[in-house]
Amino acid sequence: MVFQIQRGLFSNEFADHYALLGMPLFSDGKDVRKSYLKIARLLHPDSGALASTDKQFAEQLLSKLINPAWECLVQEKSKIEYDLVLRLKAKEAAGNPNSTEGLSPVAQALFEKADVELEYRALVQNLTAKQFEHLTQCEEVTAQISELNLVYLIKTEGNRTSGGGMPTMKRMGESGTGAEPEKATAQPSTNPYAARQSLADPYFNRAEIAFKRQNYPQAVLELRDALKLEPNNGRSHSLLGMVYLEQKQGTMARIHFDKALSLDASDAMALMGKQILQKMTSKSSTAATPKGSTNAKDGGKSPGMFGGLFGKKK
Repeated sequence: MVFQIQRGLFSNEFADHYALLGMPLFSDGKDVRKSYLKIARLLHPDSGALASTDKQFAEQLLSKLINPAWECLVQEKSKIEYDLVLRLKAKEAAGNPNSTEGLSPVAQALFEKADVELEYRALVQNLTAKQFEHLTQCEEVTAQISELNLVYLIKTEGNRTSGGGMPTMKRMGESGTGAEPEKATAQPSTNPYAARQSLADPYFNRAEIAFKRQNYPQAVLELRDALKLEPNNGRSHSLLGMVYLEQKQGTMARIHFDKALSLDASDAMALMGKQILQKMTSKSSTAATPKGSTNAKDGGKSPGMFGGLFGKKK
């Protein structure tokens, strides 16, 4: 794992792609490309700006965090979906009085201002200029940008009215007419994309590709990293069970299938894996295998067993 941030929008297992790329929220595709290319040049292993001790860290940072952020924001459809999730999170944060606890002094000062637009962009630009100058401070600077992003969202998106008007952010207990201020309530996100946006997702995606290519050791490494981030990530447990199943490690496969099913009893991959394990166990207990039937060489699996799980995704 490169680093973990639990501040700003990174809280609650969410990946702040704009902070990772050092950009103000909702920047357009041109700015996304410009920022990514600048960062990629700085972090590339052949970059002369990096000390030898930083090269491995920079390579991990680029491949595991920066590239996934770029892939999400450079594609119009995924960017639209991601920006929608951000706006939903803004409404949730605006209704949660604890969402702004522990902010840095700079972010807290921004929150106290009535008009944040110009200062927000200036602050982000100032942090972006030094975000990747020294990799030892990269995590802290990225966290500060994400805190500013959270404040900006709450101030400009969190309390929008149904008619699309700008919010009027009032201190608790204050109102312009003497009446009690309207209490905002957090609305749970119903967008399925929101559940997929987390720092564990890039690891799962790479593991899935490695699994298809039968690169099982790589798949195991990626999924272990995913589960370090999210120990209760059911689909990572399911896929890890399948990887162990392919490697004929039935005990490890069963552990991860059971964990996935404890999180979601309808997990299709885990259910299939358990069925395969049961068939393999019953076949191995027979004294002999009839001629022409599936033998131990193929692990008790019929051809194309996993095609139904992955074949239609790409």
